[in-house]
Amino acid sequence: MKFLLWLGAIVGLAWIFSTFILQQFVIPSNSMEQTLQVSDRVVVNHTAYWFNPISSGDLIVFNGRDSLTLEDKDFVKRVVGVAGDRVKCCDSNGWITINDVPLDETSYLYPGDLASEFEFNVEVPEGKLWVLGDRRSKSADSRTQLGAPGGGFVSTSQVRGQVVAILWPPSRLQLMSQ
Repeated sequence: MKFLLWLGAIVGLAWIFSTFILQQFVIPSNSMEQTLQVSDRVVVNHTAYWFNPISSGDLIVFNGRDSLTLEDKDFVKRVVGVAGDRVKCCDSNGWITINDVPLDETSYLYPGDLASEFEFNVEVPEGKLWVLGDRRSKSADSRTQLGAPGGGFVSTSQVRGQVVAILWPPSRLQLMSQ
């Protein structure tokens, strides 16, 4: 009987930990290459935004319902704009600007991809985010939903957490710089 109580306690703690603290996700598509590869297993910190705001540049996991899809589906994207930001593409050099300041994406934008294949000019509403994939030519992100209800903005309430590490495969094991 004691064994069953211990086993139940361990299973319960594991469930609480993976639901509310750290959770593993598998990357299903190439929309975040070269930062994240298909089948990478990443660790998402559910507590990352309990005391800190979501910032431009963060890699987040969010439920795309009502922003990128009509169904409950999780996505991994990079935050480019937060509430109050004017996000525009593109300046004379082909760069995205945030509040008229060019965004240097050379460290993560997929080689050969443009910052965007089409123009946009949005102001991010309160409680919302503007998100993009790192491989823009293969990413369904805020840009692709401009004309849809919600305008492609992701609600901060839909954010599940921040990607903090790649766990698998072992050759790609790393903490994500924040």
